Amino acid sequence: QVQLVESGGGLVQPGGSLRLSCAVSGFTLDDYAIGWFRQAPGKEREGLSCISSSDDASYYADSVKGRFTISKGSAKSTVYLQMNGLKPEDTAVYYCAAGTGWGPLPDVYDYWGQGTQVTVAS
Repeated sequence: QVQLVESGGGLVQPGGSLRLSCAVSGFTLDDYAIGWFRQAPGKEREGLSCISSSDDASYYADSVKGRFTISKGSAKSTVYLQMNGLKPEDTAVYYCAAGTGWGPLPDVYDYWGQGTQVTVAS
């Protein structure tokens, strides 16, 4: 019963901030790495960030580096993506995923949430 549920998406103005949450069940964050991805209409799914199951090492895509921050909650059941300085091109459906792999490619992740819409517009 591995499940991931994203929340926190919505409409935000350019330059604004959102914090996305990924609530996990059926496993702990000591077992799987967690990645954040997004997909805009007509575009490939893009890996944004991931955090290790072992040492909390993190990865950021160039498109979000310096603006987005990934972190784990203290209960080891939630992963956050803090998004600052949002741009219209950040508009997409955002997904979290769990897997034994590492990095920006979606095929190394085994379990996916349903996605949450982020719209950046004035």
